[in-house]
Amino acid sequence: MISTPAAPSPLTFIRQDVQGMHAYAVQDSRGMTKLDAMENPYTLPAELQAKLGERLGAVAINRYPVFPVEALHTALKAYVGLPANYALMLGNGSDELISLLAMACLTAKDKPQNTILAPLPGFVMYEMSAQLQGLDFLGVPLTKDFELDEAAMLAAIDAHKPAITYIAYPNNPTANLWNADIIKKIIAASKSYGGLVVMDEAYQPFSSKTWLSEIRADPFANSHVLLMRTLSKFGLAGVRLGYMLGTQSLIDQIDKLRPPYNISSLNAEAGMFALEHQDVFDAQAANIRQERTRLMAGLAAISGVTPFPSEANMILVRVPDADVAFTKLKSKGILIKNISKMHPLLANCLRLTVGTPDENNTLLSALQ
Repeated sequence: MISTPAAPSPLTFIRQDVQGMHAYAVQDSRGMTKLDAMENPYTLPAELQAKLGERLGAVAINRYPVFPVEALHTALKAYVGLPANYALMLGNGSDELISLLAMACLTAKDKPQNTILAPLPGFVMYEMSAQLQGLDFLGVPLTKDFELDEAAMLAAIDAHKPAITYIAYPNNPTANLWNADIIKKIIAASKSYGGLVVMDEAYQPFSSKTWLSEIRADPFANSHVLLMRTLSKFGLAGVRLGYMLGTQSLIDQIDKLRPPYNISSLNAEAGMFALEHQDVFDAQAANIRQERTRLMAGLAAISGVTPFPSEANMILVRVPDADVAFTKLKSKGILIKNISKMHPLLANCLRLTVGTPDENNTLLSALQ
């Protein structure tokens, strides 16, 4: 019998670091009280659902998305009150914008090798985007109270001169806003050598502050700062729309990397519709903030549960045994996020999304 030579593996040209990575995991939430992904728990009122359906049905899906995206772009600039000499670009969620920023950086073939820096624990896409573009990633641990370690952050910036420093405002998964004076020092240190600072305001609808106020107050000091937001937490997680603003010269360069037609006509139309009914989403955000206060108080009253301050639509809690708590909650039909293995600072911590009043009551009852 003539033996057939083994064929080369079809993975031969797939990078080894990619083969060693884990895909982004999404928990199966069918039939569950879903409190794991920081989503707005409220759907559109029936009347608006019908109007949105009619509007989407009229979209010319046989054409490339030019005019709907231009209209959304204009509406978002008015919505945020874009400062003079600033521009805005759209992404297919914030994740795409993070990837484009890494793509814009000098790589290993350029000297010196570039670094992306972020406090840890933080959003996993900062590190993943760096890895996929062949950049170094440096994570600087927060303090035990989940605050920025001023000395460590400034020392890391001085030593590595990162191309990009990410500051989530508020942070995921700790949900807190960091000290503005420390952030200003980080921004000044980055400015001294031309590094970028990205203020990630994914949870801005639930926060008492925005860095856009600082940008307006001192545009020169923040001329190298990019502000990134998403409409996911606004209430459009299923639509996938992110946006980023910065000085015209900065956005012009990064926008060159954006894939053509990265925003679909349907997504753009849904985004426009949401902005036209901003009052509905503002009311939903107000309800979530009110429920956050009530849920915080309820959690604090449970023996063994320690909630941490939140400026987002999630609450970080520490429990005696996160694995046991997660398993028991899941057995009761409640899905939350067990982040106890994400970072040593998060030992026995769970991340809870603020839900509707009924969902929050169910969660509190189960935890008790």
